[in-house]
Parts: sequence; structure tokens; C-alpha cells
Amino acid sequence: MRIPHRRAVVAPFALLAVLLPAAAAAADSTEVRGAAILEHPCGQTAVKHMGLLHAGKFDEAFALATPEVQAQWQAMPAPERKRIFKAMKDMSETEAAFSAEIKSYGVLVIEGDAATLTVEKKTKTENGTVTETQTQRYAIGAEGCRITT
Repeated sequence: MRIPHRRAVVAPFALLAVLLPAAAAAADSTEVRGAAILEHPCGQTAVKHMGLLHAGKFDEAFALATPEVQAQWQAMPAPERKRIFKAMKDMSETEAAFSAEIKSYGVLVIEGDAATLTVEKKTKTENGTVTETQTQRYAIGAEGCRITT
């Protein structure tokens, strides 16, 4: 008998394990679900980022991150960046596929100048339920919505 398992899929930038300090105290949070996420700048950044990773356009994908994340990325040794590039590409999917997952399973929580997109997909199998979770954090500012971790 197979044992049901959970599989966590982290958003590509989460591989960097970059934790940036909060810029300001969190305000009341707003929750956006499903297709409405794609209308928000953070939803649009998420989809564009995923598509660029899937296409192997890493420089363009990293341009969507905050300057702090970009600087930390550039400071990493080239072999480490290459390893992470491969993992990111392997985990990525097309813009269309990711948009569909956001519409069906996405929740965007906005707290002041920060946001977190979580896409939690549960699939029932004959052996139980498998849960895949992607989480991406953003900073919202004058430049729009930029990836933080």
C-alpha cells in the first residue's frame, strides 16, 4: 500500500532563501482570490516571471526582483547560479498553465507594501491527497510589484 504524501513546490526565487526585512509595519490585509489575482500587478508579475523562467530567460526573470535580491543573486558564485537556474527551469511552467492554476487555486494577500501569492493545488489520487504549494513574496512600490523571495 502506498502512503499518501505531500509535496511542496517553492516558487523559484524562494530557492535563494533570501529574507529581506519588512519595510514598514503591515497594514490591514486584503485577500484576492482566483482570476482577480491576474488583474493585480503582483499577479501579472508572477505570470510574466514564470513564463520567462520557462523560456530560460533568466536575466529578464531576475529583472523582476527587487534591487536587493538582484544584488544578492549577482554576488553568488557562478556554479551556484547555474545550479539554481536549472532547478528554476525544471520547476517552471508556461504562462498559460500558471495562469490557469492561479485562477483555480490562487490566493494573493496584500499587507501594505507587501504581498504574498500562494497557489495550493490539491489532487486526489487512489492513495490519498497530494498537495503542491507555491509561494512567492512581493514588494509593492513605485516600480510596481517586485519579487522579494
